Amino acid sequence: MLVLTVAGFLLLVPPLVQLFNHDVRFAGVPQIVVYLFGLWLALIGGTVALTRHLEPDRNDLSDEGDS
Repeated sequence: MLVLTVAGFLLLVPPLVQLFNHDVRFAGVPQIVVYLFGLWLALIGGTVALTRHLEPDRNDLSDEGDS
């Protein structure tokens, strides 16, 4: 999970993002917007993939319903 966080941070650093700030369009959408939303979706997908391998916290399960 730490690797995904660091990779997301490094890929969103302004000097790297500026590499995609050109007058290129994909289906009318600027390249920088495609990069940012694509990266955002990739980070969400990576988080989903990593969290599927986590075991549920036993303490959280036993506390449900207790008020």
